[in-house]
Amino acid sequence: MEGDAPLREALHAEWTKLRTLASTSWLLLSTAVLTVGVSAAVVAASSYQPFGYQDTPKLSLTGIDVGQAVVSILAVLVMSNEYSAGMIRTTLTAMPRRLVVLAAKATLLTGAAVAGGIVAVGGCLLAGRLILPSKGFTVPHGYPLLSLADGATLRAAGGSVLYLVLISLFSLGVATVTRDSATAIGVVLGLLYLFPLLAQVVTDPVWHRHLEQIGPMTAGLAIQATTDLHSLPISPWAGLGVLALWETPCESGIAASGSRLGGTARGSRPAMLSCAYVGAPGRDRTCDPLLRRYGRGIAGRRYMRPDVQFSFLAVAGRGLG
Repeated sequence: MEGDAPLREALHAEWTKLRTLASTSWLLLSTAVLTVGVSAAVVAASSYQPFGYQDTPKLSLTGIDVGQAVVSILAVLVMSNEYSAGMIRTTLTAMPRRLVVLAAKATLLTGAAVAGGIVAVGGCLLAGRLILPSKGFTVPHGYPLLSLADGATLRAAGGSVLYLVLISLFSLGVATVTRDSATAIGVVLGLLYLFPLLAQVVTDPVWHRHLEQIGPMTAGLAIQATTDLHSLPISPWAGLGVLALWETPCESGIAASGSRLGGTARGSRPAMLSCAYVGAPGRDRTCDPLLRRYGRGIAGRRYMRPDVQFSFLAVAGRGLG
């Protein structure tokens, strides 16, 4: 449908940018390796205790606590890289509908977080399945092998992937509001890890419970619990709901700063309005005059491949004629 054309073009251009950045693949790989490595180390350091029942699925997913930091950094860079390189003006000239650009970034980031999350969570559960029996967590002791066939384990695994997706979208929102990599990363990581630290310091049980209920990390990771759910400060799915609510202030900030965001694009290089916003490798030759005119400045930034240069030069329109 023609009404979907701007979103399709924005998705194409954003995909070109995302896949050609070396940091994307490295950060996704780091997420999986770090998450699985931490989980394997924690599981290997644990041991069966005859008194008390340990939540082995949650224990095997401990690496998510650390891997989420890498996901947050990736999400922040998806937006803040364009501000630091000065490319946001070209992007918004190409697609003045800033919400379409943000929707395209969020869609692709969600896909990347899902892919990385599935690999990371799957690796964690596999490590737990292989290591836990050697640590005494055996069927005779009441600990079946970890399996996605178990409903609680499946919920913990799927919820962990969803948790990483929500963390990535939250980080993208913070980066959109702050427009600075260091500030956005500091805000996101501070909010994630501050509440667990405060909860450990606070001695009052009521405030301790409240901090765990409202913290994005402590509430969101309740989805991993598979035993003693009645003792949790918040139920698993309600915890993910709290994490989703943390994105509301970011959305309000984006809406409040919308006119300023859009204003950076208007009036800059209007001659570029004649080239199609497609970012395709086989570019329309009618765009060559614009590529020659503006290509040197674009190539000197961050994206060097001709098809990527073109994806930034291209804007809404259908040719020079």
